[in-house]
Amino acid sequence: MGRKVTLATCSLNQWALDFDGNLQRILKSIEIAKSKGANYRLGPELEICGYGCADHFYESDTLLHCFQVLKTLLESPETQDIICDVGMPVMHHNVRYNCRVLFLNKKILLIRPKMLLANYGNNREFRWFSPWSKPRYVEEYFLPRMIQDVTGQVTVPFGDAVLSTKDTCIGSEICAELWNPRSPHVDMGLDGIEIFTNSSASYHELRKAEQRVNLVRSATTKSGGIYLFANQKGCDGDRLYYDGCAMIAINGDITAQGTQFSLNDVEVLTATLDLEDVRSYRGERCHPHMEYEHKPYERIKVDFSLSDCKDTFLPTHQAIDWIFHTPEEEISLGPACWLWDYLRRSGQAGFLLPLSGGVDSASSACIVYSMCVLVCQAVKNGNDRVLEDVQRVVSDASYRPVDPQELCGRLFTTCYMGSENSSEGTRNRAKELAAQIGSKHLNINIDMAVKGMLGIFSMVMGKWPNFRANGGSSRENLALQNVQARVRMILAYLFAQLYLWAQGKPGGLLVLGSANVDESLTGYFTKYDCSSADINPIGGVSKMDLKSFLLYCAEHFQLSILKSIVAAPPTAELEPLTGGQVSQTDEADMGMTYSELSVIGKLRKISKCGPYSMFCKLIHSWRESCSPSQVAAKVKHFFRMYSANRHKMTTVTPSYHAESYGPDDNRFDLRPFLYNTRWSWQFRCIDNEISLMEAGYAEYI
Repeated sequence: MGRKVTLATCSLNQWALDFDGNLQRILKSIEIAKSKGANYRLGPELEICGYGCADHFYESDTLLHCFQVLKTLLESPETQDIICDVGMPVMHHNVRYNCRVLFLNKKILLIRPKMLLANYGNNREFRWFSPWSKPRYVEEYFLPRMIQDVTGQVTVPFGDAVLSTKDTCIGSEICAELWNPRSPHVDMGLDGIEIFTNSSASYHELRKAEQRVNLVRSATTKSGGIYLFANQKGCDGDRLYYDGCAMIAINGDITAQGTQFSLNDVEVLTATLDLEDVRSYRGERCHPHMEYEHKPYERIKVDFSLSDCKDTFLPTHQAIDWIFHTPEEEISLGPACWLWDYLRRSGQAGFLLPLSGGVDSASSACIVYSMCVLVCQAVKNGNDRVLEDVQRVVSDASYRPVDPQELCGRLFTTCYMGSENSSEGTRNRAKELAAQIGSKHLNINIDMAVKGMLGIFSMVMGKWPNFRANGGSSRENLALQNVQARVRMILAYLFAQLYLWAQGKPGGLLVLGSANVDESLTGYFTKYDCSSADINPIGGVSKMDLKSFLLYCAEHFQLSILKSIVAAPPTAELEPLTGGQVSQTDEADMGMTYSELSVIGKLRKISKCGPYSMFCKLIHSWRESCSPSQVAAKVKHFFRMYSANRHKMTTVTPSYHAESYGPDDNRFDLRPFLYNTRWSWQFRCIDNEISLMEAGYAEYI
């Protein structure tokens, strides 16, 4: 009797509604799994249609095309003699479910619907799907005629069941079910299921990978068992990047680790494991005398073995230590992979970035350079898909990228848009960074365009506005800053569309933005300025993390100018210089530091704090640096800025999602954009607390 099983899980770069591409990647993963000796293959969540279909899930076409792909899979020679576990939406009794379809040798074994849906963060599964609310209950599902013609089955089991092969038992979880306090693997383990599988579409956030690994370890530490985790990877068509991290674990140990960031469209992970190790673990630790108190799972019997009776000398995989990326590495790799997917799938010929010489635009530039490093490395490693894509992007079928700087020169154009308010320091830093990464760099003076805009206003209104430094009012001062910023946006798009045309080259460029998550929190940017772009790789990253990221790039990529960029005070350079020096800084304009903003952002979104509860938390955490009155002033100032500028988030550039406190309007952060900015009731509650503290301050310390 066999005891060792070889199992496969995978990460696939699926794309919403790309049924042809998704099908080919699924077939490729099955081919690789079989070549490695696997008898079971697990794929990511909703892999047939792509996870990010959103309201396309409402369309009958999406369901139809999924079944057409499933039919092709059932008929393919690649899917024979291996249990295939694929994800797709299925409508049962006029209710739409997020499902796993398990099949073997042209027979569907089970359709398992998702029971615990993800409805937080960027997830809106309740909008499109219903949860299967009948634990350990199975119904008959009537197959579409096109599937009946292939399988010869009219109905198949649909519901919360498990597969029972000749040698073991397999139970399914789907993504969020692993994160839930009532995870199905707990009951399945108590009922004797030995192999748990999880098909996920888990998107990247900084510092999130460790949570996934710990959950998988915990799932098998408690009750023993083998756990397979599959995940989507790449840009599915939205702001999210799915970061892979497929893994296989047994009895609390990780035995196989997939990559977190990779340009490979198909990654298959296999492990050979001993079922007797599960049984021994459970026999000692899991108290076999304990009775399972629920109705047992219905077992779908499968005339198939995952093991081989001649497996005595087959080596098993041993435990490994998971190597986690640092946050700086994550910023370097995640947005870079996202940019590559966006570029190759958009049909454009490269990127254009307004490069100011500051931390934010330098961070966007370094992410593009990191992308070029990844592309060159992938080509060096023999990735033909990446080579074909880069040749198509640069319109040169003979091109083979070797040097990241040279590739950067082909794909990336940077431009410094200076004015009479710009300093030589920022101009030189931008020029030097462009030289070090290899981008094509332009120096553009915007004064003529600004004066032309003001001239039109003056002709109509008979007045010429002045900066505050020249005697103008606050309204004049702000308007003069904004017109410079908006002119830069117009010029960025003009050059993006015509720069290659002027050189006789085909294609256009995608405009990159460079506003960080903290500026979005306060609205510290001009609506429709050069923060308005096609996509923004750093829009979900905090200023503090970006500074650390640039110092990492300075060492890792040998970009020496970055240390000077980090050391320079952040400035928009929209007001007149004083003695040739910058007189305007971002933190002075915002009335708080970027470090303080990061704390406030986490309290606002993650801890769900309004003004009063935020004040109550900060008087303790900031007690060493701020009095209660100073804390109150900062909290009030933030909420006034936040609510007055929230409307800007309705037009913000689509940004790479990287932080769980991002303010992305109507996608991740569902808050209104029209506020009573006085917050009279809330601020009065804060003032009452201040009065009580001043009356008996010692009691509050």
